[in-house]
Amino acid sequence: MSNFSLNRRALLGLALSSALPVSTVWAAGQPLPVVASFSILQDLTRQVGGDLVSVSALVGPDGDAHVFEPTPQQARQLQQARVLVANGLDFESWLPRLKKAAGFKGQEIVASQGIAVRALPKGQGHDHGHVHGAGAEKHDHDHGHGHNHGPNDPHAWQDVKNAIVYVRNIAKGLATADPANASQYDQQATQYIARLTALDTSLRQRFAAVPAARRTVVSTHDAFGYFAQAYGLHFVPVRGLSTESEPSARDMAALVKQVREERIGAIFLENISDPRLLEQLSRETGAAIGGRLYSDALSPAGGPAATYIDMVETNASTLLKALQAG
Repeated sequence: MSNFSLNRRALLGLALSSALPVSTVWAAGQPLPVVASFSILQDLTRQVGGDLVSVSALVGPDGDAHVFEPTPQQARQLQQARVLVANGLDFESWLPRLKKAAGFKGQEIVASQGIAVRALPKGQGHDHGHVHGAGAEKHDHDHGHGHNHGPNDPHAWQDVKNAIVYVRNIAKGLATADPANASQYDQQATQYIARLTALDTSLRQRFAAVPAARRTVVSTHDAFGYFAQAYGLHFVPVRGLSTESEPSARDMAALVKQVREERIGAIFLENISDPRLLEQLSRETGAAIGGRLYSDALSPAGGPAATYIDMVETNASTLLKALQAG
């Protein structure tokens, strides 16, 4: 049963009452009401839209979109938006039903449109199997979860060059929804892209300085494939691509063996995941907990990863500190 179905009755009730008046009137001079599917897209949209937009997120900071259960509150939130910004690539498996229940009639921006998609090995769905780097051995397992994202890895924002594509798509979509301010959206996007380009260049230089033998990283789930591909790292996920997946005893035994044989010195928690599996792995192998990474969500305001750039910088600093000490 999907996560969405847990609240289907409540959402259907909302859909039946959708004829009731809602505050959907948007007047020129007011911020454009926008809903982003999760916190990372919310920040990218804010960077492009500035004061011209009012952006909320369906899945907020530290929220896990893999196990998200929409409620009538989120349906009303979407119902009142003029623009929806979604990742696409089947990341938000719950979104089509939520849009239907909310009666969403606004403009949808698919932020990942046009990126070079990272395909998964044949036979590996989003919640099946572990990929231990390009061309490496794959351990398949199916846990019966309904959260399947198909043959492509949806976590494209982890490569900063892809985030630049996201920003261009968002700017184009906002300009279509609010043509009077198109030039300002373009200007703000251009300024932000310059910052992202500098960040990407810095990451490539910093990770290139890490010896190849020290570039293996153990993380909670396989959300960093694009990051690894872009910056020359080798991620070993305890879970598959979905945080719903649970490794079998055989998978854990193989992972313990791999960590010991490859002398992997550090493993990394994620802000959206239960830390117990990695804490168990740390106890059994002696590998240190290298820190916390931000994968599918930002931190709350005031935290170390409250914006997309802060998130990438925090992840890079955490990884580099552990890898260079290894």
